[in-house]
This record gives sequence, C-alpha cells and structure tokens, in this order.
Amino acid sequence: MKYLQMPKLFVILFEGNIHTYRQVFLDRTEHPKDLNPSWYGDSIGHWEGDTLVVDTVGFNDLSWFDFAGHPHTEQLHTIERFRRPDLGHIDYEVTIDDPGAYTKPFTLYGLFPLMQGEIMEYICQENNRDVSHLTGFQPPTLNDGGATSNRQDTVGSEIKPSSRSGAR
Repeated sequence: MKYLQMPKLFVILFEGNIHTYRQVFLDRTEHPKDLNPSWYGDSIGHWEGDTLVVDTVGFNDLSWFDFAGHPHTEQLHTIERFRRPDLGHIDYEVTIDDPGAYTKPFTLYGLFPLMQGEIMEYICQENNRDVSHLTGFQPPTLNDGGATSNRQDTVGSEIKPSSRSGAR
C-alpha cells in the first residue's frame, strides 16, 4: 500500500490482486444522505492528534471485508485509525460494526511496514507459471488480538447465519 496525503484528501493505493485506490475525504464531516452502495463505501476522515480516524459507511455486500473471507452486509460501518509510531511503520486499527452479519462490533489490529520501492504493476493471468521467482515478501495481516498481539482490548464476535448462500 502507498498513502498519499493532501489537504482535503487522503488516498490509499493498493498493489496486487485488487490494484486499485481508496479515497478518504478530509473536508467533510457527514456522509451523503443518498449513498449508492459501493465496494469501498464512503470514507470521511479527521485527525485526532497524530492519528487519522476514518469513518466509512455505504458498502455494497458483494465482497468480504478481508482476505480470510469474513462476510459483511450493506449495514457495515467501519472506524479505522492510522498512526505512524515511527518512520518505518503504520499502526492500524479497525472496528467492524455490522449488525446484519455479527452480534456485536469487534476490533482488529495491524502494524504495516514501510514499503520499499515503488508499487509494482500487477496483471492477473490464468495459469501463471512465473510466481516462483517472487520471494521474500510476506504481506502484513491483521490479527484479532490473539497470542501474537500485546493488545488486551480486542473483542471477539459471533457470526450471524446469513440468508445468502454461495461463494463470493
């Protein structure tokens, strides 16, 4: 990921499988009333000291909220916190609130290293036979506060049965 900060806009560029971007509007305090659900929702942000707090609503329900395949509905509401504790890392926290999929909100944490170099071009191709040369990269993952986390305030959540069926 690469972060671009401007006075009224914060942009997150994604490398790899989804190769896209996300916009966080810093000059708004409310979400539009007539949102059309979208893949990334509508994100507004503000600064609390050295932490960027991002409030996002308006997601469609056509994806998972992570690569592990956890579901969500159009009721998904996230609050993210981005903080740079040192030159080489981004401390990330996200609270997931989706009463259509989970019985209570829960929080996930991550610590993302500074990206070395530029974002690489990515082209998805069937029968890719050239993956073996890509070594030495372990993508950062979020955890739920388990044994590897030093955080004590993570709350788990039960998954509600879904009326939807089939893989996404």
